[in-house]
Amino acid sequence: MEEPPPVLPDQPFVAIGDVHGRADLLHALDPLIEAQANGLPVVFLGDYVDRGDHSREVVKMLMSATAHDPLRITCLMGNHERMMLDVLDEPETHTARWLRNGGLQTLASFGVPSPQGRLNDIDAVFDMRAALIEAMGPAMIDWLRARPLTWQSGNVWAVHAGADPAEPMAAQAEDVLLWGHPAFRKEPRTDGQWVIHGHTIVDAPQVSGGRIAIDTGAYATARLTAAIVRDGDVTFLQT
Repeated sequence: MEEPPPVLPDQPFVAIGDVHGRADLLHALDPLIEAQANGLPVVFLGDYVDRGDHSREVVKMLMSATAHDPLRITCLMGNHERMMLDVLDEPETHTARWLRNGGLQTLASFGVPSPQGRLNDIDAVFDMRAALIEAMGPAMIDWLRARPLTWQSGNVWAVHAGADPAEPMAAQAEDVLLWGHPAFRKEPRTDGQWVIHGHTIVDAPQVSGGRIAIDTGAYATARLTAAIVRDGDVTFLQT
């Protein structure tokens, strides 16, 4: 198998894997980045909410960071942000899946009770939605809706979940970027592009076949991973 070309970003940058409500780990990672990559662009790969206990705090931290330094800090959309927004848009269709995948912890972080009674009780689901909208507020909802799906530097593309290796990076479908593609981890890209991603939990960060995987399951393992990407080199920081 032909080796992919080296990573060649336009400038060095930092990518941070799935936070999933672990504000404590985000606080712990910050001084490590300051010590080794201070001032570099930072891209978060999505999944700020669900599973961990402090989704609200994580989103507020990231909103503040992007407002303070919008040219340096980028926060991508993850599939868990998409699920949460789907609940706001069509609660009768999407609530059950969201709650099964960590939404209960997110509701708790906003002080919103889970729906009382059965999940097919439409009144209970819409009451939950109304309380969540009030707790989040329009600024946070608008911020989540505005999250981009990709970020690029040189031949390195940051996405949440993955990419179809048969399609150009600029032509990837939203569902693929948010949920992944069956061929993504099996087939290397042949166009010289690298994809750095989260979504799929790995025991340790991996660099292989044009892919850089940095979701180390922070909500369960307490290991939140950041990658420092420089010309021809990827190094990792972990809590």
